[in-house]
Amino acid sequence: MGKAIIKKSSLRISENGLEKRASSKRLEVLKTYKIYIGGQFPRTESGRYYQPENAAGKKLANVCLSSRKDFRDAVVAARGAFGGWSGRAAFNRSQILYRMAEMLEGRKAQFIEELVQQDATKAKAEKEVNLAIDRLIYYAGWCDKFQQLFSAVNPVASSHFNFSVPEPTGVVAVIAPQGDSLLGLVSVIAPVIAGGNTCVVLASETKPLCAVTFAEVLNSSDLPGGVVNILTGKPAELTSWFVDHMDVNATLYCENDSDTQKMIREKSASNLKRVSFYDKINWYSEEGESPYFIMDTQEIKTTWHPVENIAGAGGGY
Repeated sequence: MGKAIIKKSSLRISENGLEKRASSKRLEVLKTYKIYIGGQFPRTESGRYYQPENAAGKKLANVCLSSRKDFRDAVVAARGAFGGWSGRAAFNRSQILYRMAEMLEGRKAQFIEELVQQDATKAKAEKEVNLAIDRLIYYAGWCDKFQQLFSAVNPVASSHFNFSVPEPTGVVAVIAPQGDSLLGLVSVIAPVIAGGNTCVVLASETKPLCAVTFAEVLNSSDLPGGVVNILTGKPAELTSWFVDHMDVNATLYCENDSDTQKMIREKSASNLKRVSFYDKINWYSEEGESPYFIMDTQEIKTTWHPVENIAGAGGGY
C-alpha cells in the first residue's frame, strides 16, 4: 500500500475549542483625542465621548465630550497662568509664538493628513496649514509692537504726564469657528495670547482632530501650562457655561447663530464681560489677521504722573 498523505487542515482552533478563521479585514484602532487643560492631556471627567464622521460616513476618532466641570477646571488653570504670562516680557511672548510656528511647520504632514480625513482636498489642506503657520509668525511680530501703536500721551491742563496703555483683560472664553479645523482656531488663539491673556477654547465639534493635535504643538513650544486650554464637545451644551462663569473676563464667539449671540450679550452683563463676534470674518483672507484683534481683549489703563513746574508761566516738563 502507498503511504498515506495527511493534508494540513485549514481550520484554526481557539483556546475554547471553537473554530476561528483569520479575518481578511484588519480592525482599525481609532485614536482617542484627549482635551488639554493646564498643560496636561486628561480625559473628560464625565467619561463621555463621541465619534465624528467625515462626509463618507467614516468614523474619525474617539473624541472627548467635555462637560461643565472640564470648563471650570480649565478656567482655574487659565486664571492661575494669567499672572505669569501677562507679566512676561512682550519679546519673550513673541519668541514662544514663533516657536509654536516652528513646531507646527515640523508637523505639517500630520496636520495635512488630518484635514484630508475631515474632507479637505490635499491642496486646500496644504494652504490651510501654511496660513496657520504664517498667522502665528504674524502675531509673534506684533507682541512687542502693538502697545506702541495703541498707546497715547494725552494732553492735560495740569502739571502731569497722562499715559493711556493697553493691558490684557484676563481669561478669555473662545467658541472657535465650527466649520474650520485649524486656521480659524489659530487665528482666534494667537491674538489673545499675544496680548498677554490666557484662554479656554471650545474647538469645532465636527472637525476636532487638528485642535487636539495643535494642543500637542503648544505643549512642546515652551508655552506655560494653562495659557491655552482646549476642550472638545458640543457648543449647544457648553456655550452658556462659557458666558456664565464669573471668572471669565471676555468671550469671543465665531458663529452667526443670532439666538446664541443674544444669549451671550444678556449673560455677559452679569460681570460686564467684553464680547466680540467674529461671525463674518474670512480667516483665509487678509481680514483674518490684524492688530485690532489683539485689542479686542485689551483694556486701556490711564496713568497720571505729576511733574514739577519749572517755568515762570507755570509750565511743566
